[in-house]
Amino acid sequence: PLAAAAMAAKRGTDEMRDRVVLGEFGVRNVHTTDFPGNYPGYEDAWDQRRFEEVGLGRWGVGVYVCPHSVTRGACPVQAFRVDIIREEDGALEFDMVGIDAAIANAFRRILLAEVPTMAVEKVFVYNNTSIVQDEILAHRLGLIPIRADPRLFEYRNQGDEEGTEIDTLQFQLKIKCSRNPQAAKESSDPNELYFNHKVYSKHMTWVPLGNQTDLFPDADFRPVHDDILIALLRPGQEIDVLMHCVKGIGKDHAKFSPVATASYRLLPDITLLQPVEDEAAEMLQKCFSPGVIEVQNIKGKKVAKVANARLDTFSREVFRHDGLKNLVRLARVRNHYIFSVESTGILPPDVLVSEAIKILMGKCQRFLNELDSVPME
Repeated sequence: PLAAAAMAAKRGTDEMRDRVVLGEFGVRNVHTTDFPGNYPGYEDAWDQRRFEEVGLGRWGVGVYVCPHSVTRGACPVQAFRVDIIREEDGALEFDMVGIDAAIANAFRRILLAEVPTMAVEKVFVYNNTSIVQDEILAHRLGLIPIRADPRLFEYRNQGDEEGTEIDTLQFQLKIKCSRNPQAAKESSDPNELYFNHKVYSKHMTWVPLGNQTDLFPDADFRPVHDDILIALLRPGQEIDVLMHCVKGIGKDHAKFSPVATASYRLLPDITLLQPVEDEAAEMLQKCFSPGVIEVQNIKGKKVAKVANARLDTFSREVFRHDGLKNLVRLARVRNHYIFSVESTGILPPDVLVSEAIKILMGKCQRFLNELDSVPME
């Protein structure tokens, strides 16, 4: 009995350490465990040497697929790894396993607010007779993502009004609407009646500053998308503006944020506590997202099986059914983060993640330098 009780206690402790459990009326085990003395007999304190030996140090690279866990002390520890799941059309999905929530959230926040990009900062309005006010026009221009590698430029000095070839990109937007003399008299379609009545981002042209033509001979600085609508014009109305793009970060203004979305979620873990058959199996399948629960025909019986828990959004619909809610345990793996990064198109998402990692490394190094420079009393 004592051994059985000890095993049960160990299983309960392992669940608290490894899983965030979603119940009918609450969520359990949400606190972090990445500090010493949290659980007796478990060595959960952060240690850089052990992290390197168990994770990166064993493989010598930062991104790999680890086929198994590594045992340390009294408990198994998941080796750190990054798995690329999907990369297409400016979107990246990857798994980051073996880290604490604070580290995962640091990557997310850096992606949103601290990876620099180039965006329109100053707009010099020479003529604007459209119905769009100068301030609104400048705001709209600032939010257009510019395809320019920010790593090629420096930050502009505060108070510098002119800008130079190393810290500024210059664009011009000069367009005037006129009537189409060839349009049919009975036509009411603006696309047929007028020329240049829609002002798009494709009308923005790069005007090299200084020796930028020599500095960037193969450059193609332009808006990421050509079909972003800026304003509507009617005959006689025109827009003539000059724009200065500078390097900045999302912490200062959202227009500098390089991502449309950057989020993460914990890996779902669905466990059937006992066999679910026949009508209950079909009802259970309907309680989850498509592809999560599979109903198999085994010896003439329909039997439910967890096919792919990763696809579930955890609506917890199963808790509405009294006959099912005690048959399933819903949980999330505490240290397995599914990241989704969607780039605005300025830089590829994999480059953005690499830059975020470099920025976090730089923050850590600056902090260590500060600690070394402060005299200890």
